[in-house]
Amino acid sequence: MTSPAEPPGNGVRSYRDLRDDVIRIRENVPGKLEISNGVIVHDPAAPNGLHELTAARISRRLEKVMPEGLLAHTGTAPDVEDVLQGVLRHPDVTVIAEADMAADGPLDPRALIAAIEVVSRSNPGNDWVGKIRDYPLLGVPVYAIFDLRTGSGAVLSDIRPTPSGPRYAMRKDFVYGEDVTIAEWTIPTGGLPRYS
Repeated sequence: MTSPAEPPGNGVRSYRDLRDDVIRIRENVPGKLEISNGVIVHDPAAPNGLHELTAARISRRLEKVMPEGLLAHTGTAPDVEDVLQGVLRHPDVTVIAEADMAADGPLDPRALIAAIEVVSRSNPGNDWVGKIRDYPLLGVPVYAIFDLRTGSGAVLSDIRPTPSGPRYAMRKDFVYGEDVTIAEWTIPTGGLPRYS
């Protein structure tokens, strides 16, 4: 669900105002708050056990095959932010070098190796539409989606310019049980949970 922000008298709110609102209300609002396309995006359901278990398993499987010095981070902080694009996102799994993670404050999206999302049951369009638009705009080279509703997903890569902005030119779909390659590393998808 995308919740439009309350505009001031001229109908336009600045990104900084939206970001201040997200920071101010984040601890008191259940679910996930992000900013995209001039609005606060609210996924009202707090991540459930299956969602978190999927993110943890993906993270562990990646860290087993990635070289030392890289992380497949899950957790509540930090956000990925591009002030000029007006986008604040928080991937379920962030693949990044440890050195780039050591920065104070939000992560520079251009430092990400990959962003991985586990599709929310309450707001699947956020992962399948909004983030497919935002992550190439931010310069994130690889975006992987795991959908617990269908037991399938996709890995998007190869950012190309288009008249409507940067878009991923390559998409590789997969079903649970197949191996999937995210950036340079291949992991199994067997044993990942599904929503009932």
